[in-house]
Amino acid sequence: MDSPRQSKKANLNREPKRSQNRSSVPPQKDAYARLLSQHRSSKFNLYLEQYAKEFRAQGDWLDMPQRKRDQTANDFSDSSDFTPSSMTSRGDNSSLSLYMEKLSIRNPQQDCERKEGVSERQRWGQRRDTTTSHDGDIESGEEVSSSKPETKKHQKQQKKNKDSNRDVTSKETSSFTGLPQSPKKASTGGQEQEKVKKSKKKNLPKHPEEEESKKGPLRSWVDMSRPKSPDASSATSSAVKSKNKGGGSKKQVFESYMTREEVSHGLKRGELIQGQIRINPKKYHEAFIPSPDDTWDIFLDGTVARNRALNGDIVVVQVLPREQWKVVRSDTDTSEGASEGTSESETRREHLVQKAQKKAERTSRPEHLNTTLTDTGDLLEDPSTPRSTEEILQKTAKVVYIVEKKHSRAATGFLKFLPDRPFAMFSPMDHRVPRINVPLADCPEDFSSVPGNYTNTLFICRITDWAANSNFAEGRLAKTLGQAGEIEPETEGILTEYDVDFSEFSDEVLDCLPKNLPWTIPPEEIRKRRDLRWDYLDDALSCKQLPDGNFEVGVHIADVSYFVDQGNALDAIASQRATSVYLVQKVIPMLPRLLCEELCSLNPLADRLTFSVIWKITPEGKILSEWFGRSVIRSCVKLSYDYAQSMIEAPDKMFSAAELPPVDPVHPIDEIHQAVLNLHSIARNLRAQRFTGGALRLDQMKLSFTLDKETMMPQGCYIYQYRDSNKLVEEFMLLANIATAHHICRKFPELALLRRHPPPKAKMMDELQELCDQLGINIDLSSAGALHKSLTATLGDDEYTSARQQVLTHMCSRPMQMALYFCSGVWKDEQLFKHYALNVPLYTHFTSPIRRYADIIVHRLLASSLRCGPHLELSTEEVEKQASHCNDKKTLSKRVHELSSELFFGVFVKECGPLDSEAMVMGVLDQSFDVLVIRYGVQKRIYCKSVTGLESFHHRKVGKISELTLVWTQEEPEKPPLEQVISVFSLVEVQLKADSAPMKYSAVLKRPDDSRS
Repeated sequence: MDSPRQSKKANLNREPKRSQNRSSVPPQKDAYARLLSQHRSSKFNLYLEQYAKEFRAQGDWLDMPQRKRDQTANDFSDSSDFTPSSMTSRGDNSSLSLYMEKLSIRNPQQDCERKEGVSERQRWGQRRDTTTSHDGDIESGEEVSSSKPETKKHQKQQKKNKDSNRDVTSKETSSFTGLPQSPKKASTGGQEQEKVKKSKKKNLPKHPEEEESKKGPLRSWVDMSRPKSPDASSATSSAVKSKNKGGGSKKQVFESYMTREEVSHGLKRGELIQGQIRINPKKYHEAFIPSPDDTWDIFLDGTVARNRALNGDIVVVQVLPREQWKVVRSDTDTSEGASEGTSESETRREHLVQKAQKKAERTSRPEHLNTTLTDTGDLLEDPSTPRSTEEILQKTAKVVYIVEKKHSRAATGFLKFLPDRPFAMFSPMDHRVPRINVPLADCPEDFSSVPGNYTNTLFICRITDWAANSNFAEGRLAKTLGQAGEIEPETEGILTEYDVDFSEFSDEVLDCLPKNLPWTIPPEEIRKRRDLRWDYLDDALSCKQLPDGNFEVGVHIADVSYFVDQGNALDAIASQRATSVYLVQKVIPMLPRLLCEELCSLNPLADRLTFSVIWKITPEGKILSEWFGRSVIRSCVKLSYDYAQSMIEAPDKMFSAAELPPVDPVHPIDEIHQAVLNLHSIARNLRAQRFTGGALRLDQMKLSFTLDKETMMPQGCYIYQYRDSNKLVEEFMLLANIATAHHICRKFPELALLRRHPPPKAKMMDELQELCDQLGINIDLSSAGALHKSLTATLGDDEYTSARQQVLTHMCSRPMQMALYFCSGVWKDEQLFKHYALNVPLYTHFTSPIRRYADIIVHRLLASSLRCGPHLELSTEEVEKQASHCNDKKTLSKRVHELSSELFFGVFVKECGPLDSEAMVMGVLDQSFDVLVIRYGVQKRIYCKSVTGLESFHHRKVGKISELTLVWTQEEPEKPPLEQVISVFSLVEVQLKADSAPMKYSAVLKRPDDSRS
């Protein structure tokens, strides 16, 4: 490297500069508009407010059509940034009149979004990438969380000009951006604008709704007006009559919810849509619900449209009129997980170009108007820039009812003292949650006198109410966690936010377990079961060669349902927790530790109760027969994956007792070694058959940690290796799950708890196919099997082959949907039962009842079908309800695990960083790009504007392929600038550095060598 590696930290608070349309505006209005936009006197603001009230009193603005009012409010981009673009020729109206008209009609939803944008880039969240569990099941789908390419902002539908002759010769769009790091090249006017911009930023709130909490002469724009709606007028009038604590009237911010009867009728008539709301963690003014026709997600624009619903809630929405739908380019995704290449400024560009065209029409300019846009949003006339005409409409909607509040309504965050208020302001760390007013009585005793002592203290707050006339929720402090940046307080905050019950089990629950310890199996119970205690058993697997050359292979799972009776206190808490939650440093168990670690742990040399599936199977993996039943076993050894792998890798080695864990002397070590080799051989054949039959596996990097045994702090980290020993166990677990699914579905067609995996979203797959074609990647997305073959094909023949496969796997995981539990009696079409990734008609979970409640239900169904257990005391509807609950808890537990891993890696970077690594580009936007940090397997986003040493950057997009050219300044002036091209699969050097915020870190792009540019 020929320059220092220093780099500015990513400016997460940066907000794109407000767009300015310079066309059709008289010079005198430009000057006056600038005066208004820069004047920040409180007296002047008070005068403006009074003028606004008088102007609104005339009532003329209420007669303006909704569409036009929305458009005008969009034109007026900021209360403190009155740009020439917001001025239009309106007869003899003065500039101030126009200004006040725009001020008075400002839409609260748009204002809320404007404020949200201030801290839009403060959030770093990892998307939930689709991965495959140890038993081969798809664990998650499209969302959450690692770095998600950014989606388009809301824009109005374009009215095409029939008289214009747009010469579209290419799909290429481009923008050129000069960075603030190059002041020498900036004009004087540009420097002044930058100063104004900085002065404005100092006055912007750190949170979307912060302004409302500050008493001042000019009330929040949100309180001035609200969108019209069928049931809004009465609600508004009643809200106007109410008084806030400061003495002023508070108008309704959110619409009143529909009644249950109205919702029921609306759903039946198809006028309303029900779904689960997903809020984009990176752009929390954007939310989505799935479309019933499984095409584009339905878009909810802003907090007002969400109507107090939080992430994960089941809501009912009403689709807005067609003229309010979102116009998006057909080559971009319309969900929070935007596909590769989605432009951060495309939406802004489309919207401003439409405005320019409409202004041209109003001023009778017949010639075609070609424009382009810089990344700051400034329109520049450029007749050489073609634009694509391929546009689609995405439905937009608003929430009218919350069916189920699945969000915990709990949040981790910080307290802010508000002078002369009877409450404090709670600021959640998750910006998808609103700010919360909490009573001072809930705060620490000395909080009011020394609030600075609590600046870095984490609290947990629970929302108790959220009135329709306030941007803020009401809540109560639940607990003081401790100092931000410490692992245990942060971990407890994560668990609470995601509604994980980590309390100790009650005495009532523990009383359901055996009291006499050590517990032994009653003799009468042994007589009811198949006795397998003298067969070779390695934990959950057994293998015995038969005289005819075939094998008897068994999968033996702890019989948890024997200890957990239906309907007792233990069953109730297990059904509520639904799953164990795995953190980096510990496990939050679904069941008491006495069950997990003793009674149901298949420890060696101990008799244990099990449920078994035993097959007679050929060496080639062909199943000749199968048996289900309750059994009793005694493991002869407990081999870890490492021990089993060492045996697989050394088939001819004679292992000594010192090289293995304790072994039952009844079984010689060489017998155990041979059994492992036989299982490995059969598993390889089963695996080959499965993938030949069309199965898919999406392997993604998993970061693991080595911890200090005393402090539990991370000492190191590494990429977990998925090896042959893992594959061996996985194949037989899959085989047992598939066999059990067929058995219980045949015996209980209306009650079977199964697991389905819907196919990926067709539209996203089509776009992915097009992108790969343009990148020259030979990939077949026609089926799960075809995709698997494509992913296993070699991408190059060098040290970066694995990284390329990871990037491609990441791209392919985006369209995937989540695998879900369901009750067979609810779904009538058996085609919907299929598991896409495994490519099997029926699948369930049988193999982990200690950590999954769904498996306990499956065990009960299996026992009932074999007449060795009571009948399942659940109806079809109750099984479906439990299945839905298990889905929710599984999703939350996975996210908690991801956040725990992020937390520990953040600590590791802080303690051991900065960390250097090569990285491979995963996706390119117009102002940033995402990378896979190869050494650590983490994904991060790099913003071009935060890169030290860049003179400028140029974005270019042809078809689906997005590309950035970074222009680096040279230390030696006589040398020409150094250019670096960023595209998918590009290699870059990055440095991971701790941020000032606790537990957070950034990826800093390092300057390339001249030879690598």
